[in-house]
Amino acid sequence: MPKPTFKDRLMTPPVARAAGSPLAIVVAGAGVAGGILVGLPLAAAVGLGAVAYGVRVAVAIPRRGQVLDGINPFELDDPWRTFVWQAKKSQRQFADAAAHTKDGPLRDRLREIADRITTAVEECWQVAQAGNALSQARARIDIASITMQLSQLPTGAPLQANPALKQAADSLQSQLDTAKRMDTTIANTQDRLRLLDARLGELVTQVIELSVRPQALDGVAAIGADVDSVVGELTALRAALDETDRAGAGVVPPPATGTLPPAPA
Repeated sequence: MPKPTFKDRLMTPPVARAAGSPLAIVVAGAGVAGGILVGLPLAAAVGLGAVAYGVRVAVAIPRRGQVLDGINPFELDDPWRTFVWQAKKSQRQFADAAAHTKDGPLRDRLREIADRITTAVEECWQVAQAGNALSQARARIDIASITMQLSQLPTGAPLQANPALKQAADSLQSQLDTAKRMDTTIANTQDRLRLLDARLGELVTQVIELSVRPQALDGVAAIGADVDSVVGELTALRAALDETDRAGAGVVPPPATGTLPPAPA
């Protein structure tokens, strides 16, 4: 999985806030005023103000490895980290496409949808954390050892005639059944996250297309509805995993039902 690029770190909320903050504007104005006071030509003074503004914004750029929203994919094992990374990548691309959209109703609507994208990423993070914990727990179950112990026990009538051995066999089989349920839950959760990541990526491509057609507000409505669908499925998936944790046994999430709408005309 790729490391965060400079553009990834640049397209973050702290940088956006710094770029539009009153302090940045004051710093730029102070740079221009200072240049004029020391006798610089107007163009040079303006350039000095631009440099001061750039320095203020640069200070807000997060360092490599710095986590700003509490969501750090690198805390997880693969494939869980990749699911979160892809969701955050889609979030950044969505914000980038919205930022390149002309001012107007379309851009305002995209900003509203961006908040729901943030919710989707947060839900994906919660699901991936739970899935990662479940995978780590499953890795501690030694299936080979349990299977070997079970194979050493008698079967049929001799087993039924010995209550102690029967209980041992039932206990070992229960462990195998638990591991199987966990495997099913892990696989289904990974499939669901993989699909939902793909849907977020599809939404980004649609937004990129719409960003150059600011009159296509009907397409934005469809995108907003699909984002809400993704958020709903992620919330349901997280709830299923929470129930798994409370029950202490694997609960298999229902199959994904979401479909992507066609690209807006």
